[in-house]
Amino acid sequence: MPSRCLIVAYYRGAMGILLVYDVCDEKSFNSKCRLLLSLMYLDIRTWFQNVEQHASEGVNKILIGNKCDWEEKRVISEEQGKALAQELGIPFMETSAKSNINVEEAFFSLARYTNYSLLLTF
Repeated sequence: MPSRCLIVAYYRGAMGILLVYDVCDEKSFNSKCRLLLSLMYLDIRTWFQNVEQHASEGVNKILIGNKCDWEEKRVISEEQGKALAQELGIPFMETSAKSNINVEEAFFSLARYTNYSLLLTF
């Protein structure tokens, strides 16, 4: 499990964070934690709490449901993702890294939100 110092250092200074879950893996969306290849994987709510606790105040966040092209394996609906994003008060989109669906748009959206936030501070 990563040390607290490593977690804090990772978030420090971040201006934007993509919170990504796998639409084909319920555990990435809902479970408390799991171990895989000696790495700790947490659910989205836990990652969100870590960001809120350790990142700079007002850091921009987007919830991303990845693997949206894999409909036959999907276990998390787009509606569930939207509902969680609304609950957390952050934008939502689905992507597919494999099929290059909305990948650029996710990063550009985060950059736009971050740029807008910076403009508001001047």
